[in-house]
Amino acid sequence: MTTLDNATASDLESPDSVAPAWHQRRGVPNALSLLAGLLVAAALPPWGWWPSALVGVALLDAMLEGQGSRSRFWRGWCFAVGWLGPGMAWMWFLTSPGYVIAVVVFAAYVGAMTVAVPPFGRARLIALPAALTLAEAARWRFPFGGVPLATLAMTQVATPWAIVARIGGALALSTITVILGCALRRIVTHCWTAALIPLAVVAALALVAVIAPRGHQVGTLRVALVQGGGPQGTRAINGGDAEKRRVFERHLAATALVPPGVDLVLWPENTVNVAGSFADSPERAELVDLAKSLHTMLSVGVVEDPDDIQTGGGVRRFLNSQVVFDADGNEIARYDKVQRVPFGEYVPLRSVLNHFTSDTAAVPKDAVAGVDPPVLDTPKGRLAVAISWEVFFGRRVREGVGDGGTLVINPTNGSSYTYTILQSQQVASSRLRALETDRWVAQAAPTGFSAFVKPGGAVLDRTSISERQVITRTVGLRQGETWYVRYGDAPLVALCVLALIVAWWPSLASWRVKRRPTA
Repeated sequence: MTTLDNATASDLESPDSVAPAWHQRRGVPNALSLLAGLLVAAALPPWGWWPSALVGVALLDAMLEGQGSRSRFWRGWCFAVGWLGPGMAWMWFLTSPGYVIAVVVFAAYVGAMTVAVPPFGRARLIALPAALTLAEAARWRFPFGGVPLATLAMTQVATPWAIVARIGGALALSTITVILGCALRRIVTHCWTAALIPLAVVAALALVAVIAPRGHQVGTLRVALVQGGGPQGTRAINGGDAEKRRVFERHLAATALVPPGVDLVLWPENTVNVAGSFADSPERAELVDLAKSLHTMLSVGVVEDPDDIQTGGGVRRFLNSQVVFDADGNEIARYDKVQRVPFGEYVPLRSVLNHFTSDTAAVPKDAVAGVDPPVLDTPKGRLAVAISWEVFFGRRVREGVGDGGTLVINPTNGSSYTYTILQSQQVASSRLRALETDRWVAQAAPTGFSAFVKPGGAVLDRTSISERQVITRTVGLRQGETWYVRYGDAPLVALCVLALIVAWWPSLASWRVKRRPTA
């Protein structure tokens, strides 16, 4: 059997016969790879058993060792199905075909990248973290703008090493997760020297994150988050205009609980839903009066479909916005959502999918993507804004903070989903955005979860599902850039590509020597 230390170039694509005998039993390796993925899923919110993610990665590492490229692909694919199947189950409530397609396709991303992990050699210790990081980076961007849900980073957001997000974002925390999993496997197999190296790397990165540039406080803001309450698993399309009005009235009633002396009252996404133009709606007039009675800024989530954007390819269009009124009832700022939810706010390939499923009827209108930077200019300062889905994208919040945002607000709406998989993952994403940007995050949802998140990632005052609640807190307004805000994901992606080249370089060099013609 080929050893890790004396593997040759030809061994790097050796057949499965080099593996231990139990690897040969039909179905067992793929089943164990699926189990490894389920262990990662168990570490995701809402379950949150973070050590199981490290065990899952360690098991995947063992499953890949000594395997040919075909086996590496299928074991990586099974691993990702076990991980993403439960972790992305929320998508079933948007579109069941879309859920199946997403899991299958994103699992193929992981399978393809595990092929890029050499089956032998010490270089596997850098190749597996690099490969899974690149798979994450790809699915966070493509297709349809990416789906950064059920991420490896979410499994570790409550750990001491989550602080590395400050220097490399959530992608760096994903890398750390795989590094620690690889180290765990080497501890179990008593490869102490090989285990100490990745552990030292993680410790060094955490130390760098402690001393790396951060923001600094320049003021404070007293913020009230309004959660109107109501049942989960409901959609405006099912309840019609009456349900839309009930949502609005629930938040009017809840706002009566706002104490005096606040600087900003934040309503969630989609709590104002009007046919036609918001400017001409009775709801706008009521909100003007409300802002005046509160004597403070009021920021509300508005969905409207004005006449000038009603049609497009035969499909009605709408805008999803956050609108700010000042204490005198004047509309002073507005942001139109840019990052739309595929199959939730618009249907990609709608004309094609209509031939295979009726699920597209659940999304009868397509959102129009905004074009402005994700900030709101207010008398109290510039606020970075991420409407709902956008908070899952580090690049969106990074843009708002880089454009001067001193506080991140996340008005959202998870009431369409039964259970709390998506809502829990959104809280985890808000924690990641707080760590990445060193900003407070204020998250408001109509039926939960609403919460404040400190710059260090700690969650404060999280509400319960479906309850009517107003939570108030004085938060810091901060300026200054972390390394992640300054540089983004590009340096880490480049480093991972370089790591894979280094991992394969000995075999490539040997292959070139073997192909060189003899004299």
